[in-house]
Amino acid sequence: MGACMALCSLASCASCLCGSAPCLLCGCCPSSNSSTITRLVFSFFLLMGTMVSVIMILPGMEAHLRKIPGFCQGGSTIYGIENQVNCDIIVGYKSVYRMCFAMTCFFFLFFAIMIGVRSSKDPRAPIQNGFWFFKFLILVGITVGAFFIPDGTFHTVWFYFGVVGSFIFILIQLILLIDFAHSWNKVWVENAENSDNKCWFAGLLSFTVLHYALAITAVVLFYVYYTQPDDCTEHKVFISLNLILCVIISIVSILPKIQEAQPHSGLLQASLISLYTMYVTWSAMTNNPNRKCNPSLLGLVSNVNTTQPSGDSKTMEAVQWWDAQGIVGLIIFLFCTLYASIRSSSNTQVNKLMQTEEGGGSAGEAVVGEDGIRRAVDNEEEGVSYSYSFFHFHLCLASLYIMMTLTNWYQPDTSTQTMQSIMPAVWVKMSSSWLGLGLYLWTLVAPLIFPDRDFS
Repeated sequence: MGACMALCSLASCASCLCGSAPCLLCGCCPSSNSSTITRLVFSFFLLMGTMVSVIMILPGMEAHLRKIPGFCQGGSTIYGIENQVNCDIIVGYKSVYRMCFAMTCFFFLFFAIMIGVRSSKDPRAPIQNGFWFFKFLILVGITVGAFFIPDGTFHTVWFYFGVVGSFIFILIQLILLIDFAHSWNKVWVENAENSDNKCWFAGLLSFTVLHYALAITAVVLFYVYYTQPDDCTEHKVFISLNLILCVIISIVSILPKIQEAQPHSGLLQASLISLYTMYVTWSAMTNNPNRKCNPSLLGLVSNVNTTQPSGDSKTMEAVQWWDAQGIVGLIIFLFCTLYASIRSSSNTQVNKLMQTEEGGGSAGEAVVGEDGIRRAVDNEEEGVSYSYSFFHFHLCLASLYIMMTLTNWYQPDTSTQTMQSIMPAVWVKMSSSWLGLGLYLWTLVAPLIFPDRDFS
């Protein structure tokens, strides 16, 4: 009897996994808008690929795989069975490159397919909102194929794709953080004004002070550990310049003219952006190949001759993948990915940049099944609540960012056997921080420069 009920339950989910309907009548989907469910499932695909990459890059994974009889070439054998798997490829940075290559291709495919979709009535909309089982098979198929790509120059070429994509994704992360801080500040201020409860203002003040305290602490630590009295000029410039820029955006955000044009702008947003800028600065400095200016690099590589002059010479050693800035980067990535999946913002500027609509599209009436449970709602019959193609482009860039984060932005050498830290990665990250600060400053002053436009 239990087996029959289980089969019936699986059958009820078949339309969700294999059908073209956007999970409207599927018992395995929660009561929510179909647009939100779709973004969450695609984000789950991305997170699933990220977890696989993390597992394959764990220290000692290759040694454990080689212990499996008959699996790895050069590992334990079974009489009469030839080991076929090259474990050098399926673990370490090579596996990360291939896994993220597969995810990038997967999301780019949907980016191309979904260009120009305007509503759920479009024939391509069911592909976006359904057929999850087949989408999963496509992702698995691309992933398997990626592991058969010959080494050659693949890793070197894909590294540069990762650098460009990560640069753009860092900017998107900053946009999402601006939008999050804007929505956070707006909701708490409205709650305080409507309820006459000063605790909301106290909360805003507390978080603002916390963000600035962490940012100032970071600056002090940077000067102590990442600069030298007679060296590390680049780091001194990076830290000082970003500190000055953060002070500027903080002052501009509370100017009377800015407050008049944008009542919900304030120090909460500026403090969060300042803290994120300091993170990007820290992340950039950890990629400096000069070990004298990057003491953390000594903990990231092994078999390093510490008496060797640092200079500009390239040091290529075995890499330990896990470090503090990489972990923080993954946490920020997870937050931004989740927020991008569920966001429904009223910020017109951010909505234009992110290709989304205010209010999340026209809401339909909830569908109630025979069991009385509310089902997913198609809220995009009149128009999509977000750009399908841009969402996939965002996940495509996120895949490249994950690849660079898990490999510490280290570049493979031509033989793809070792990794090296390079200065271009430093400049890419710093450039993204400067462009991000400029973008936030533009969101503040744009209403004053163009008073006839709607920047609410």
